[in-house]
Amino acid sequence: MKFVSWNVNGLRAVAGKGFADIFTELDADFVCLQETKLQEGQIDLEFLGYQSYWNYAEKKGYSGTAVYTKQDPLSVRYGFGIPEHDTEGRVITLEYADFFLVCAYVPNSQDGLRRLDYRMQWEDALRAHLTALDKVKPVVYCGDLNVAHEEIDLKNPATNHLNAGFSDEERAKFSDLLAAGFTDSWRYQHPGEAKYSWWSYRMNARERNAGWRIDYFVVSNRLADRIVATEIRNDIFGSDHCPVELELAI
Repeated sequence: MKFVSWNVNGLRAVAGKGFADIFTELDADFVCLQETKLQEGQIDLEFLGYQSYWNYAEKKGYSGTAVYTKQDPLSVRYGFGIPEHDTEGRVITLEYADFFLVCAYVPNSQDGLRRLDYRMQWEDALRAHLTALDKVKPVVYCGDLNVAHEEIDLKNPATNHLNAGFSDEERAKFSDLLAAGFTDSWRYQHPGEAKYSWWSYRMNARERNAGWRIDYFVVSNRLADRIVATEIRNDIFGSDHCPVELELAI
């Protein structure tokens, strides 16, 4: 099965930049989107052979997630079931016979880490959600996780230390998740490779490849030996992020 995750930074915007053609080219069983920035009814973008599921933020033009799937899910869940964490449309969980698929858009801690305390609470809720699912069946967790876990995961670690996305606290939460029984699929297959999935719009960062790897597929440890391929599609444009891919033998 082929999975794709992409922070589109506004689906209506990327729809005008060839999204439909890119979607067709990717030819995935599952396409998970983050930062759709939509309300219900604001776009009609369906694809033959796919069902779609949407989680909208209460705030207009903000956050939001979506999943396109060729496979009928057994169940679909939106959010964590925790009111203070479920107003921004950040999580969709699809259940299948052999696994759960979780698409997430992790909150940004923002400049000056002013939202770090909330981010830490959200991370704890997320880890609890994933570990509870993992007790039932294996989990495929993906999305814009808004953290570069290791120094190899961003171009300029020294100058970004303590900035949002590379604070000690955020990196530690990702380590805690891995320690709870999960594997970073890209790093598992590419232990020494630096490749990025997000670039600032400022200072020609993408042209200079001054980027960050903050988009992930994380899988239950017992799925690690079923990872067939992983890829970061930095050849695909349309957003400040590029798609990331995972192929699993399930």
